[in-house]
Amino acid sequence: MPTDAAPSLVAVPSGTVTMTDSRTRRSWSADVAAIEIAAYPLTQEEYAQVTGLRPAATLGARLPVEGVSWWDAIRFCNALSERAGLTPVYRLGADEAIVWDPAAEGYRLPTEAEWEHSCRAGTAGPRYGDLDEIAWYRGNSDEHPHDVGGKQPNAWGLYDTLGSVWEWCWDFADPERYGTYRALRGGGWFDQHWSCRASVRRGSYPGLQIDDVGFRIARNS
Repeated sequence: MPTDAAPSLVAVPSGTVTMTDSRTRRSWSADVAAIEIAAYPLTQEEYAQVTGLRPAATLGARLPVEGVSWWDAIRFCNALSERAGLTPVYRLGADEAIVWDPAAEGYRLPTEAEWEHSCRAGTAGPRYGDLDEIAWYRGNSDEHPHDVGGKQPNAWGLYDTLGSVWEWCWDFADPERYGTYRALRGGGWFDQHWSCRASVRRGSYPGLQIDDVGFRIARNS
């Protein structure tokens, strides 16, 4: 990959996704506009090209970047946008105030609905294929991360949406119960099979940095 190249994005069509929360047993539908989303989680090489940092616990150019917080992901998106000559999506203020400019053409995190719609790629089941064929999880990872893109993609060309690393999304996880916690989706390389499903939701405080959490970037179409 050239040193000045942005991560490869794929086109995801518009659609409607039905989301569920197992804790509250609530279901809701969300309309999703067409977007462009990264084919795989951001790699350590891609993160280092923009930030000069390699925060991961296990180092490797094509390994997914991990040990990054939600705030790290937000700042990366803005930095990548500026590097590409695009208008940054996020405006950061004092006391961790943040505003998302929906008209900006820069890079950003996907919303939860965008993430799940992209992961499912038109499927309705818990996964878009056989788990061992599409994901790195506790049952086949030997309890360590693997290079991105080594498993089968979904029908829209996205790799590793399940397993590999949990992925930060833009949304609050559950403000009434968890306050400022942000949403994580997809499961990780150390998770059991039941956590690696398209519908599974998890949340954590936006400053969390841990070795099975990374992110995937998106842009408006």
